Amino acid sequence: MTRRATKRDLRQLMLARDRLQIPLLVGSCGTCGTDSGVDWMADIAREIAREEGLTARLALVYSQQRPSDLLPLLDAGKVTPLEPALPLTHERLLECDNVVGLLGYEPLADAITGGADIVLSGRTTDTAVLAAVPLMRGFPASASWHAAKTAECGGLCTVQTRLGGVMLTIDAEGFEIEPLHADNRCTPYTVSAHLLYENSDPFRLKEPGVILDASEAQYDAIDERVVRVTGSLAKAMPYTLKLEGSGGTGYRTMVFSAIADPKLLARVDEWLGNLEAYLRAGITSVLEVDAQDYDLEFRAYGHNALTSSSSVATPHEVGLMTLVSAVTQELATEIARYCNPILLHFPLNHDDPMPSFAFPFSPAEVELGRQYEFKLNHVVQLDRPDQLSRTVIEVIGESDND
Repeated sequence: MTRRATKRDLRQLMLARDRLQIPLLVGSCGTCGTDSGVDWMADIAREIAREEGLTARLALVYSQQRPSDLLPLLDAGKVTPLEPALPLTHERLLECDNVVGLLGYEPLADAITGGADIVLSGRTTDTAVLAAVPLMRGFPASASWHAAKTAECGGLCTVQTRLGGVMLTIDAEGFEIEPLHADNRCTPYTVSAHLLYENSDPFRLKEPGVILDASEAQYDAIDERVVRVTGSLAKAMPYTLKLEGSGGTGYRTMVFSAIADPKLLARVDEWLGNLEAYLRAGITSVLEVDAQDYDLEFRAYGHNALTSSSSVATPHEVGLMTLVSAVTQELATEIARYCNPILLHFPLNHDDPMPSFAFPFSPAEVELGRQYEFKLNHVVQLDRPDQLSRTVIEVIGESDND
């Protein structure tokens, strides 16, 4: 995320909040919701408050976890894998550099009840951010959760998805939704379809402590722009939070080359197989690096780089991304540099004249730094909704320098 763009958007929201005197909630700060993401957003909020002469009570809700603190919950059998993840082990958990829990609405609502004007939260379900205020004010869970799910991506539930956000009106029987832009429309189709977004079940949505059932929901067009939704149900469930965790897997260096040789491209899979075998043999014999100490991967853009399916068509050109991963950046780059001249001149057949391919830049190798992978796709059962959250409230603006 760019700080300048984030500050521009947050400034508009903070000015509107101050004018309307309503709560402002931002979830999953910094996109991943780590503590550093919350602090980053808080620094921007303080800066805007000083520049605009605003005063507000700011709540920072943290959801990052120390892996070691989760071990007692794991030992108590309260951590369950989500498909296709395997059961969690101590070793796998402690491999994580960052772990966050996807908070429900309760810590956010508690912050507002505690007097916060602005809530900046760590990792939070998108739906919980929008459901927090109506739920804390006693509106039905069914309408609140369904409305929040529908509006979580703003204009994505409208006909023209790039024309801004939507307005929700929630009542005791259901909710109405309409686009903010006068030239945009919501329809029963666009509104009902949003339950398919990032959701494996088109009728049921699981959130911390609740499951929304929209299988009997009714979507009615009030007019050309507004849709009313009724008939959804919400059922309380054991309170669980999803855990997301990532950890480092070594370092990576990339080399990108461009190939437009018709003879070679007609047999590109054969050429790639020969190339890999030749490079791996040389890495072992020349660099004396064992196969288990590095990884070599080719992605032939223009020829099944994003899929493993075979193609009968001969590509006109291929951009070959060669990725080398190793335990250190230095080793990954050394292997990539060994590959460079071979990537530039490797023939299809042994007796072919030496070809010349193209590197788009020099030096050809690009160090990509440390690489990470998701290590947690699990849920943890909690005794209370705020068990994995921490909240700090401060005053920002004119008075924070007093």
